[in-house]
Amino acid sequence: MPDYVETNFDERSGFVPCLTEWGRWWQTVAEVHVEVLVPEGTRSKAMQVEVRPSHIKVVVLGKLVFEGTLYGVVRADETVWTLEDKKLLHIAMSKADACTKENLWEGLLSDRFLADPFVLLEMRKKLDLEHFQMENPGFDFSSATLKKGYDKVPNSLLQKWEERQTLEKQEEEQKKEQKEDSQPVSSEGS
Repeated sequence: MPDYVETNFDERSGFVPCLTEWGRWWQTVAEVHVEVLVPEGTRSKAMQVEVRPSHIKVVVLGKLVFEGTLYGVVRADETVWTLEDKKLLHIAMSKADACTKENLWEGLLSDRFLADPFVLLEMRKKLDLEHFQMENPGFDFSSATLKKGYDKVPNSLLQKWEERQTLEKQEEEQKKEQKEDSQPVSSEGS
C-alpha cells in the first residue's frame, strides 16, 4: 500500500476508547486521538501541549496532566489540538508508521495508559476492518464484524496485562510505605 488512504472509517463505524483518569484516547490506522477533560470555562491560553516524535507533555492550568514517551512514533509537525466547548482538549497525532500493516498501539505511552486486553482486542478488530476498507474502497466495512481469530483474548496479552497491574499495585504500595515512613513521629513530653 503506497500511502495512507483517508477513509473516515471511524466516523462511520465509531471508535474503541481507552478510558483514563483524565479522559480517554483511541486510534485509527493513521492517527491517535487524545481527549482530556478540563475544568469548564478553561481557555486555550491555559493549556500547553508539546508533542515530539516520541514524546508528549500536556499541562492544563499550570498542572501537569501527563508526560512521557509515546507508545509509537508520530509526525509531530502534523499534530493538531483544539479546545472544544471550553471543557475538552482534543489532540490528534499522525502515526509515523500509518502505512505498515501492524501499527496497533497498546497504550498511549510506552508504560502508562495501556489498554486492557479486552479493549486492545476490540481496537485490533477495528483497525483490521479499517485496513480492509482501505484495501477494498468499493466496499463498506463500517458495520462488519470479525469473528475468526478474535473469539478470545490471547493468554499472552492477559498475562502481560496482569503482570503490569501487579507491578503498578506494588509501586503504589511502596510509595505509600515511603510516605508513611517519612511522616514525623510526634511524641508527647512529660
